Amino acid sequence: MSLAASQPVLIRGPAGILEAAVTRPRGAARGVALVAHPHPLYGGSMDNKVVQTLARCFAAMQCVTWRVNFRGVGASEGVYDDGRGELDDFRALAAHAAADAPGLPLALGGFSFGGYVVSRLCAELAPARVVLVAPAVGRFAVDEVPAHTLVVHGEADDVVALADVLAWARPQKLPVAVVPGAGHFFHGDLGVLQRIVMGSCPCDSGAP
Repeated sequence: MSLAASQPVLIRGPAGILEAAVTRPRGAARGVALVAHPHPLYGGSMDNKVVQTLARCFAAMQCVTWRVNFRGVGASEGVYDDGRGELDDFRALAAHAAADAPGLPLALGGFSFGGYVVSRLCAELAPARVVLVAPAVGRFAVDEVPAHTLVVHGEADDVVALADVLAWARPQKLPVAVVPGAGHFFHGDLGVLQRIVMGSCPCDSGAP
């Protein structure tokens, strides 16, 4: 994918400055996308390869795409808050992104812990599309999500069990795209993840 480079941005968050990055599509934007990263205490950041893959996919589909380091990660101020403050951080990112490009449909993407964050804010932010990769079911209270949500999980995930994700998805009648042999971080399978996400058309309800 040939995309414009990400630009660093500092935004005001509830616990201080938040370090973010924005990738703007070439040509007219069709949507805004926000991507949430994995657990801050286990090396999670907006530079995670799965997060970057999601961001590239959204940007390729003409979304103004934002990533943010939660409090205490990178140059973001504050300390880890067991998921509570991180929800506020993502709200701050959403408000900033909406002011930057008002009126465009919203897409949300989250990986692992980031999937928990996104799930908790779906009702509030009313996204047009949602993509969750290996959501941290069983580790955090991942909420029910909209019926149009794309869930992608690795068959061999040893961090979040596929069985737990299926048990969470089953009462919602929510399909789960399973990548055979893939682990939690999709090492060697990022290209497969990219193809699945690109086929989902997450930035608006029309054709890509």
